[in-house]
Amino acid sequence: MKTRTLLTVGLVGTALGLAAYACAQAPITIPQVSLNMGPTKGKGDVSTSLQILAMLTVLSLAPSILILTTAFTRIIIIFSFLRSALGTPTIPPNQVVVGLSLFLTFFVMKPTYEEINRVAIQPMQHGMPFTEALSRAQDPIRNFMLKSTYKKDLTLFLGISKENPQTAKDLSLVTLIPAFIISELKTSFMIGFYIFIPFLVIDLIVASSLMSMGMMMLPPTIISLPAKLLVFVLADGWSTLISAILTGYR
Repeated sequence: MKTRTLLTVGLVGTALGLAAYACAQAPITIPQVSLNMGPTKGKGDVSTSLQILAMLTVLSLAPSILILTTAFTRIIIIFSFLRSALGTPTIPPNQVVVGLSLFLTFFVMKPTYEEINRVAIQPMQHGMPFTEALSRAQDPIRNFMLKSTYKKDLTLFLGISKENPQTAKDLSLVTLIPAFIISELKTSFMIGFYIFIPFLVIDLIVASSLMSMGMMMLPPTIISLPAKLLVFVLADGWSTLISAILTGYR
């Protein structure tokens, strides 16, 4: 047994030694990255550099644009309230909640994005100037946000910015977006309140029942959690909740 152990150790040591020798004979080369600044050869170089910088800026802001100008904010907040009401703050996992929220957002925004593709992207590919295409792309987004924005919130920001738009096209996105975000927060909090009511009733019933039986040392969540899950499943909670969310944008 000792001989076999020594033989195994010797083979492992030999293999490690051969690997070290091979690495020593063939050194790993690390590429060198350098950033140089110098005079440009023409106006085209400056234009290309500015376009690349603008593209990188847009890509870095893309997550914020997705969150703040779509249905994503309302959907993910509602799902967060649902997890809290059920008493399962980590189930479903964050990856599942965010992924489901993204796909529901794409589903809700599909007509808007199709309109943007029809009036802006396709004409731009056939020669329309970028500035005109950008102006056309704002109209579908503006119309979507106006449908979900409370008049009170919009009036608040119009009064602060001292704007007086005559039509919806005259309304600035800089003013509309914060009003839309506040309206989405209000709506999601109201829906969260309605989500909490049935589960709160279950918690109260379980807590009072345990107290009446003298089982005060037993945590109510041990009984209430399975009860809430059962009620949620029997009521087809996921389909009902998602249907209510999607109907709110129609």
